[in-house]
Amino acid sequence: MLKLQAWLADYWVIGAGFMAASLIAAAPIVALPLPAFLIFLHSPVYMVHQVEEHTGDRFRKFANEHVFGGRDALTVASVLVINLPFVWGINLLALYAAFLWGPAWGLVAPYVMTVNALAHLVTSARLRKYNPGLITSVLLFLPLSVATIWTIGRTAGLLPHLIGAALAVLLHLAIIALVTARYRTLVARS
Repeated sequence: MLKLQAWLADYWVIGAGFMAASLIAAAPIVALPLPAFLIFLHSPVYMVHQVEEHTGDRFRKFANEHVFGGRDALTVASVLVINLPFVWGINLLALYAAFLWGPAWGLVAPYVMTVNALAHLVTSARLRKYNPGLITSVLLFLPLSVATIWTIGRTAGLLPHLIGAALAVLLHLAIIALVTARYRTLVARS
């Protein structure tokens, strides 16, 4: 298991870059209605963000140094779990939900993207410095997520918005809770 984790840690960002390029290259021939197509775009755009954020393990190192006082609160394993099954999985499930049940049921993807972008902006303002992922949050995440929510939101009822937003917030709160719990354990041991 540790060998797989080490291999993934070494190569997942490179894979994300290649997958993003492939999905973006295929986008012009993807035959989906505009609302579902916007949900489709969340995967490659998120992967571009992950390249900015995680190349050279930059985000994990930044968070541990500047947010957690040099402690290893955000682990390599946590980064892998957050980004691979959760982010990629949520975007894939959102696309299938949008395709099968209607675009409103894919709103979790733009809400996750919005919450992530806002977290980068708040962190940057609080620390008064760049944090890995900030540029793509501003230039890609906010325009795409807002455009998607606006496009789908015009015809969606309130319930899909509430579900999408709630899931996005809960996902980010769960990540914060897990990393904070690890941080507190590390502080208690020192």
